[in-house]
Amino acid sequence: MSIAPVKKVTLAGPLDLKEATLERLQQLGSMHIVPLSERAPEPEKNPSREADEAYKALRFLSVVSGARRQIRRDPNFDVQDFIARTLDLKQRLREVGDRRDFLEDRIATLEPWGELVFPPPGALGKNLLWFYELPIRQRARLDDLDLPWEVIGQDNETLYVAVVSPDEPPSTLLPVERVHIGNKPRSQLIEELEDAEIALEALRADRIALTRYLTLFRAHLSEAESHAELLYAMGQTRDEDRLFVVQGWVPESDLDAVFDHAESAGLAILVEEATWTETPPTKLEQPAERAAGVDLAMFYQVPNYRGWDPAVLLIGSFAVFFAMIVADAGYGLVILAGLLLGWQPLGTSPRLIAWRRMGLILSAATIAYGVIIGSYFGGAPPEETLLGSLVLLSLNDFDAMMRLSILVGAAHIILAIALNARAKWHRRSARAGLGWIAVILGGLALWLNGQTGPAASIGAALVGLGLLIIVGFSSDRPVERPLDRAWRVLDGVMALTGIMGGFGDVLSYMRLFALGLASSSLAVTFNNLATQVYEAAPGIGLLLSLLILLVGHVLNFTLALLSGVVHGLRLNYIEFFKWGLPEEGVAFRPLARREVTE
Repeated sequence: MSIAPVKKVTLAGPLDLKEATLERLQQLGSMHIVPLSERAPEPEKNPSREADEAYKALRFLSVVSGARRQIRRDPNFDVQDFIARTLDLKQRLREVGDRRDFLEDRIATLEPWGELVFPPPGALGKNLLWFYELPIRQRARLDDLDLPWEVIGQDNETLYVAVVSPDEPPSTLLPVERVHIGNKPRSQLIEELEDAEIALEALRADRIALTRYLTLFRAHLSEAESHAELLYAMGQTRDEDRLFVVQGWVPESDLDAVFDHAESAGLAILVEEATWTETPPTKLEQPAERAAGVDLAMFYQVPNYRGWDPAVLLIGSFAVFFAMIVADAGYGLVILAGLLLGWQPLGTSPRLIAWRRMGLILSAATIAYGVIIGSYFGGAPPEETLLGSLVLLSLNDFDAMMRLSILVGAAHIILAIALNARAKWHRRSARAGLGWIAVILGGLALWLNGQTGPAASIGAALVGLGLLIIVGFSSDRPVERPLDRAWRVLDGVMALTGIMGGFGDVLSYMRLFALGLASSSLAVTFNNLATQVYEAAPGIGLLLSLLILLVGHVLNFTLALLSGVVHGLRLNYIEFFKWGLPEEGVAFRPLARREVTE
């Protein structure tokens, strides 16, 4: 399997057929929409293909304590109407709550002023009342005022002063800012607060009542997601007068269905090949049992459409790296046992089944590697036994394990370069991949065999040949004048700066040996500590030693799993993708319904 070939499809027709056309395309689930409309300058005004409002409504109801008895069947349930009612209730709750808070604050502000009864409009002519809270120590400032004023009340620290003026007094009138107390007496505000509290209580009751539809709402969330997807697609078309145009990428295997719809609906259709300036979306075509590999491939970086599908290779390389880092057959058996315990729950969907299969691969690889290095919970089998005869490597042989790690890294990167060159062989620069492979192989020959001998001579020759190929073929610059050839050579020379990066990338695989050694050493350490405690304290020592073994191996197993996952994926995503999939792509995301259909 590989990356699915796609074609750019353009459909055009009468504007009144736009919604029906997009609904049919959504049912087909085969077109990755290309936006033809202009995006709004404000990001929040651009249509979203996620059901944001549905999830806002769900969160609003989910946090309510004391949810009502659930309604599980309602043939008249309209999810869009329910979302609208829920969000309207949320907005009203916010408005009434804000009003309640405002009234509480205003009543607290008016409390020291007492019950102010404002004169009717026009009673003071064109004059208005302006209010200040003046510290008592600054009482003398009132005597300097040219405007009429009156002390309405006071306490131990403050004078509550009203000033009469047709216009707002200047800010320098008094050494304090004026107080905004509104034009309603405190008693009226208290009545309004009581009304707000009653309204708030009623709205909260309505919110609790809506919780009886939570189960039904969750069951219809996919319908809301499909609706949001359709609204998003409707905002991506080009509408002119009475015509609409929708454009997108369609896999070649689905073109017939799109053609049939266009013909039946009377739509114009144009199918085009992707140009080299375009980046079509990437759809990895793999059977359901390899879905875990697809997830791994798409997790860090989407492969470029003109690249290659790394799903299968990622499954294998990740399993090998994971096994070399965990480095213990006993831990592999623990992983297998945990997988068997969760076998049924992991068989409820094709994707979970794929990940269950991935778990089997990881546990099998870990057990196999643990047998090869002879490690079982940190213990080694006797040489005269069957398990002892299967031991082929020793983690204590540092030179051999270092060579193995570097050879694995070199092979991994060479494979990445070869696959990338194969996918881009139409480009002149793809030939430079042969040069990089020659440099890596030559460097390995020099490292493994020293600086003398036939192997060293072959290695030096490979390095020299590889450097020449890199200089000669790294550039895709077109030759339109003689000087362009010189620029090509300069581009090739600049490409040689990647040698140090390649050297570092190969050495990065030494972490396989280092982390495997750390895991094994910790297991041995806990075993020795438990043995020493058992021998030092007969009786109670047995319990303590068992506790040390349990806690120690649980801790080491957890660290080994984390290291295996993180570094096993890191070597794929950083080093391998750098050489094999340097260009990022766009994930194929078709306009499709989210509901699960039988």
